[in-house]
Amino acid sequence: MSASERSGEPAGDTRRDGSDPVGLTPLSPVGRLAATVDRLSREVRAAQAEAEGRALIELAKGILVARLGCGPAEAARQLAELAEQSQVTPLEFAVDVINQAARDRVSEVTDAFLAATAAVRTAGRDEDPDGGGTAGAGAAAEAVADSAAVRLRAAESGALAANDTQAVADALLEQALRPLGAVAVAIWAAGYDGSLTLVGSAGFPPAEAARWRYVPPDVATVARCGLTERSGQWFASLAGTGLPSVGRHQYPDGGRVAVPAGTGGRIHGVLEIVWPVPLAPQPPQVVRQVEALAELCAHTLESYTPPREPGQEPRVMPDAVELMDLADGLHDPALVLVPHLDAAGQLADFRIQHVNKRFMDPAGRPRAVVGGALLLEAYPMAAGDSELFRSVERVYATGEPFRARHMNLTALVDQVPLSAVADISVSRHGNAVLLIWRIEDETARLASLLQHAQRLGRIGGFEENLLTGEITWNGQLFDLYGRPHTSTPVPLEELAAHAHPDDAVAIGRFLRTLLHHRRPASAAFRLRRPDGVTRHVRVVAEPVLDTDDRLLLVRGACQDISAQHWTEVALAATRDQLAHTEQQAIERARLTLQLQHAIMPPEQTPLRVPDLQVAVRYRPAETEQLVGGDWYDAVMLPSGRVLLCVGDVAGHGIEAATSMVVLRNALRGLAVTGAGPGQLLSWLNIVAHHLTGGVTATAVCGLYDPARRTLRWARAGHLPPVLVRGPEARPLPLVRGMLLGAVAEAAYEEAEAQLAAGDTLLMYTDGLIERRDRPVEEALTQLLSTVRPTPNTLDQHLDRLLTYSRSDTDDDTCLVGIRVA
Repeated sequence: MSASERSGEPAGDTRRDGSDPVGLTPLSPVGRLAATVDRLSREVRAAQAEAEGRALIELAKGILVARLGCGPAEAARQLAELAEQSQVTPLEFAVDVINQAARDRVSEVTDAFLAATAAVRTAGRDEDPDGGGTAGAGAAAEAVADSAAVRLRAAESGALAANDTQAVADALLEQALRPLGAVAVAIWAAGYDGSLTLVGSAGFPPAEAARWRYVPPDVATVARCGLTERSGQWFASLAGTGLPSVGRHQYPDGGRVAVPAGTGGRIHGVLEIVWPVPLAPQPPQVVRQVEALAELCAHTLESYTPPREPGQEPRVMPDAVELMDLADGLHDPALVLVPHLDAAGQLADFRIQHVNKRFMDPAGRPRAVVGGALLLEAYPMAAGDSELFRSVERVYATGEPFRARHMNLTALVDQVPLSAVADISVSRHGNAVLLIWRIEDETARLASLLQHAQRLGRIGGFEENLLTGEITWNGQLFDLYGRPHTSTPVPLEELAAHAHPDDAVAIGRFLRTLLHHRRPASAAFRLRRPDGVTRHVRVVAEPVLDTDDRLLLVRGACQDISAQHWTEVALAATRDQLAHTEQQAIERARLTLQLQHAIMPPEQTPLRVPDLQVAVRYRPAETEQLVGGDWYDAVMLPSGRVLLCVGDVAGHGIEAATSMVVLRNALRGLAVTGAGPGQLLSWLNIVAHHLTGGVTATAVCGLYDPARRTLRWARAGHLPPVLVRGPEARPLPLVRGMLLGAVAEAAYEEAEAQLAAGDTLLMYTDGLIERRDRPVEEALTQLLSTVRPTPNTLDQHLDRLLTYSRSDTDDDTCLVGIRVA
C-alpha cells in the first residue's frame, strides 16, 4: 500500500491549478525538468513507503507461519482473508498482528489509543443509535487509532532498517511526527563527558544543523534539560524557556519536546521534537508515542560511534577487566560496578564486580564479602539521605562524573548503623562505573586542624634534644624568625643574641627556670629578625625528663604577639585620651552648673508682694552633660508691677547657659522702661538675633498689677500659663508670637487675664511635661489633671508638680507660680 493510497490521493501529479511544481512555464525545458524531478521524488517516497509496508506485511506473515504451522503462501492467503473479513487494509491488519505478538512499547501505545477510541465509539453509539451525528466521530477516532498504529510500526521499521542516525531522523519525522503537527526533529548523542552531539536531524536548514553540531558540557539547552530529567521536558513555547536550541530562529515561539533516549537504565542521547506554533498540553497517548519513538532512537544510539577528526586516535573505552586493573593501581579504595537489569530489561541495581586492594569497608567487612554482591544489598543505606545510589545511577545514565566532599556513608552491621565521612568520586567507563571513596583519617584530620590552628594563631613549635643537640622546628617557626626553612635552627642558649638587648634579663630568667629549675617557663621579648624587622614574641616551654630524672629535651612554642602588643599600646593611649577628655567634660559641666546655679538657684528668697504669694523652682538636668538654657525671673519693678517670666534657650552646655544669662539680664534691664510684655519680647528678639550669635529661644513674659489683680502677658513660641481656679485648671488662651531669634524683627500679641482671690497661675518650661512617646497636647492634659488638687501653700503646690512630673527627657525645668491672697 503506497503513501498516496493511504492518503487517498493518486500517485500522479494532482495539482488542480494545472501549474507545474515550481511555477515555471510547462513548455520550457527548465519547467519540464522541474516537473520530472518532482514526479521522481514523489515516486521515490511512495516506493519507500511501499517497501516499509511490505516489510511489515512480511513480518506479519512470519508470525502467522509460526503460530499456524503453515507455509508462507498459506500465511499470505490467511492474512488477506482475515483483513477482508475485518474490513481493513492488509497493512493495517499486519500491524495489528505484530502488536499482538510483540507486546512492546509500540503495542502498549497502540492499545492506549484503541482504549481511547473505543470510548469515543461507545459514546457515539449511545448518543446517535441511528448512525448519524456523533457516530461519525467514533469512526474517525477509530481511523486515527489505526493510522497511529501504522505510523509507529512504519517508523519502527524505517528506524531499524536505517544504517545511520540521519536516516532514523528522516524516518521518524515523515512516518510518525508530521501527522502530530511536528515540523523538525533532532537526535542528540550524549558524550561520556556530558557533551551533546547532533547526530541526526530533519526539518532544519543544513547551515543551522551544522552550527549545532556539538554542545559542550554544562551548557544549558533544551536537549540538556531532557538529558537531566528522566521524564522528559514538554515546553509550550521555546521563547518562554529562555534556553537556546537548534532552529530557534526558524521557530522561536514553537513548542519543544526533549525526551531522553535510553535502554537498561543508561541514557544514550535525547530526542528533540519541534512544533511551529505553541504546543498545547498533549494527551497521555501522544506522550507515550513520543516515549516509544525515543526508545527506538536509543537502539540506534547504542551502537553509535562518534566520527574522528583527522589525525585523532580512536577512543577505546575500557571494559570491566581493564577497569579492574586500573582500580588496583589506585591508592584509594575503589569499587567497579556493572549494571544489574531486571526481567523487563530495566536497571534495578549495580553489582560490585571488583574491589581493589586498598578497599576498606566502613563496616570492617573483608573484601570477599563485599565483592560480587549487589550495591543495595551490601550498602542498603546508599539509597538513604546520602543519595549515593541515585548519584551512581545518574552517572551511569548520563556519563557525567560526580564528585562530593564529606559525604556521610552509613553501613548496617547487625542492624547497627555505622557512619563514616568520605570524599566520593563516581565516573562511567564504557558499560561499567568506577566508585572511589576516601575515608577521612582521624589522625591526618587532627594534624591538619593543628597545622591550621598554628597558622592562624601565628604559633611555631620547637623541640630541642639537650643530649644530642638535635633541634626540630616546624615551618611556622622558621617564618616567625624570618629564616629560610633550610637554615639551622637557633638553640635556646643563643636566644638572647637574637633578641633586643633590653630583654636579656627576661630571657635569662626564662632559661634558668626552664633548664636549671626544670619547671615550665614563659617570657615575652622583642625578636630581631635578619631582615631588620622586630617582632614581639612570647615563648612558652616545658622540660622533659627521662626515667632517671635527667633533663632529656625541651619542647615549646613561640607566638607572634606583635598585633596584640600594639593593640594594647593603642588601647592604653586611647584610655589615657578618654580619661583626659572625660576629665575635661566633667570640669566643663561643673563650671556650667556652677554658673547656672549662681544665676538661678534651685530655690529663691520669696518675693514679698502685698496680697500675692510668689514661688519659683529650678530642677537641673539629671545628666550633667545636659545642662541647658532654661531660666526664670520674678522681680518687683519700680512701677509696682511684678515681672514674671520663664524661658528656654535651644541646646545644652555652656553656650546655652551663657545665652540664657544674656537674655535674662537683658529682659530685666528692658522691663524698667515700663513697656508692655509684647514690646519687651520684641526687644528681646532683637537681642537674641543680633547679640548672642544667632541663638533661638522660647519665653513667656507677664506683668502682674497687684492693684487691679490683672496679668498682662505675651509669649514667644512658649507653652501658655496655666490658671487654677477652684477645682478647675485650664491654659490661658493662646496668643500669637514667634520664638526669639528666628527673624530680625517680630511683633508679639498681648492678652490680659483677670485673677481672683485664691487663683493660682503657673509658668513652666517644657522639661516639666515633655515625653518622647507622647505629643505635647497629651502631656499638657496630664499636667492639668495633676494641678487640680490645690495644696495649702504655693511651695507645696510647686514641689508636688515636680514630684509627680512624668517627663522622660532628662531636661532641666523652671517653674514660677503666683497665688492671689
